[in-house]
Amino acid sequence: MLETNLCGIKLRNPTILASGVLGVTKECVERVGKAGAGAVTLKSLCHEERAGNKNPTMFGCDNIFLNAVGLPGQGIDNAIKDFKRLDDLSVPVIGSIYGYNIEQFGRVAKKMASLKPAMIEVDISCPHMDYTKPYYADPELAAQVTKEVKKNSGKIPITIKLSPNVYDIKEIAKAVEKAGADAITAINTVSGMVIDINVRKPILANKIGGMSGPALKPISVRCVYEIYETVKIPIVGTGGVTYGKDALEMIMAGATAVGIGTGVYYRGIDVFKKVCNEMELWMKKNKVKNLGEIRGIAHK
Repeated sequence: MLETNLCGIKLRNPTILASGVLGVTKECVERVGKAGAGAVTLKSLCHEERAGNKNPTMFGCDNIFLNAVGLPGQGIDNAIKDFKRLDDLSVPVIGSIYGYNIEQFGRVAKKMASLKPAMIEVDISCPHMDYTKPYYADPELAAQVTKEVKKNSGKIPITIKLSPNVYDIKEIAKAVEKAGADAITAINTVSGMVIDINVRKPILANKIGGMSGPALKPISVRCVYEIYETVKIPIVGTGGVTYGKDALEMIMAGATAVGIGTGVYYRGIDVFKKVCNEMELWMKKNKVKNLGEIRGIAHK
């Protein structure tokens, strides 16, 4: 009922652990797989080790979660030593990468490809990184990154993770599709800030962070909807998915698969099983046999 095919990758269900949450070791990957995820995305890696930003880097309240962790990570070379390979795990693994410049995107992609992930996610859209040029906001630059990664990833499909912090996300989606992207992940977090009125300063040390959580869902659904009408490649709808109804919204907007990140924070690591069970209950009640019957149905 929930089986999904994403760029030739067979998923037992459409839920995917989003990058930045738990995907840091083989043990974590296996644990998330046992918790019911259809696939797992690793925490984003670049060409070097990164300590990330100074604390405080995270803030959660009500239906929002704000973070400015600064993409800390062990770097691709250490990840190769730790993981050795990714195609021998019990769940499909998506390797997430980023770079400070276009050449680095290609270099990291080539090394990530050596680990044999099911797919490579290209993060051009972290909202609180100090990019020299905003790859996520420039169609030409986004296309150049896509071509460079595609050239260095072999036969492994790539998905470009887009940002909602742009004037027209459709324009960026068109550009990366034309440049060779196999899929699009939509979306990354929205730039935001929270101020502590008692100390009269922003709570995060970085001041600005990326907002996720349930409050992000209407924005991500809108982005998926617009992208679906613009491109022909699959979309991984990500942002604010916490319940089965959220995942179904994403599918109806046009998503092939659904990313879950802060949903783990709100409902626990078994959020994947919970979301899938809720989806199946709705589908049985409404006599929907498979997700293909409702994918993109909101456009009709």
